[in-house]
Amino acid sequence: MRRFYFLLLLLGPAISPAVGQSVVNLPNDTVLTALMQKYKVLALGIGIIENDELKNAKVLGELKSGVPAPINTIFQVASLTKPIVEMTTLRLVSKGLWLLDEPLSNYWIDPDVKNDPRNKLLTTRHVLSHQTGFVNWRWLHSTGKLTFDFEPGTKTKYSGEGLEYLKHALEVKFNMPLAAIVDKYLFKPDGMKDTHFFWDGSVTADRYAIPHNKAIEPYEIRKNTETSAADLLMTTVSDYTTFGVNVLKKKGLSDKVWQDMIYIQSKDPDAKFGLGWEVFNHLKGNEFALVHGGSDPGVRTIIILLPESKRGLVIFTNSDNGMPLIKDIIRAALDIGEELLERAK
Repeated sequence: MRRFYFLLLLLGPAISPAVGQSVVNLPNDTVLTALMQKYKVLALGIGIIENDELKNAKVLGELKSGVPAPINTIFQVASLTKPIVEMTTLRLVSKGLWLLDEPLSNYWIDPDVKNDPRNKLLTTRHVLSHQTGFVNWRWLHSTGKLTFDFEPGTKTKYSGEGLEYLKHALEVKFNMPLAAIVDKYLFKPDGMKDTHFFWDGSVTADRYAIPHNKAIEPYEIRKNTETSAADLLMTTVSDYTTFGVNVLKKKGLSDKVWQDMIYIQSKDPDAKFGLGWEVFNHLKGNEFALVHGGSDPGVRTIIILLPESKRGLVIFTNSDNGMPLIKDIIRAALDIGEELLERAK
């Protein structure tokens, strides 16, 4: 898994963005299907939010060659796992059940860093703003172990390990698995009945969008049996767009936590992380955007939330070819799409 990076892509004349509108101007199914064929993407899921409500959710294409994708297709969404865990955590903070700035060492110290005094400095705020000091995954580090490359809070580096660290601390504090914590404080209250951290009995391959490589060849299905706080969540477009609606509605969040969430935390001028989201301020129309993307083998996904105009866009694909398609849709569907893509390069 790696961080989802935007790249600006110029569009042809087939579709053009809506300008100055508080709508999501999604291209019609004929245009979307043509773009899927152009980029060799088998399955595409799109959710649209307008006026803080789920306006539309659709799925086009195939789970695998010759198998149509139903509206309740289950997509693996890669790093879009993180916002689920992060928003659950922020709800706990809002309820006074968890503290943003309490050292995680009060509950958990990873064995790899037990002899490093910097473990006493690490907090939830550092995790949610990607200022832990960890690389994305420990196996990517030259030591092969979890290691602080800098003091928490002094620099920004995107890290899935940070979310896994937080997972252990939450599980100790609440004496239950992370999946149960999220189910109690987010899935059940939000009616997300078709979202899963791992392959339990309710997940079956007959509606799973199998990830595909650039040659449209299927990857082997990765049937994880343990909960990750950073990756491998499986969900439907409707469920995840409902999640986006509730973020926009500030459901379960205090005003203070919301303001913390949308405030860019890092001292690094090139970093744009608030708490759990990349934050793009000063877009045209007095707009700002909360953005998170996901990228795994055969998976490209994104969520964009626009709090000022109460809009949102969720896009799932089951392909290594998904990024150009996603960028085309963003630029066509949102009046600030081109500006957002340029800013996020």
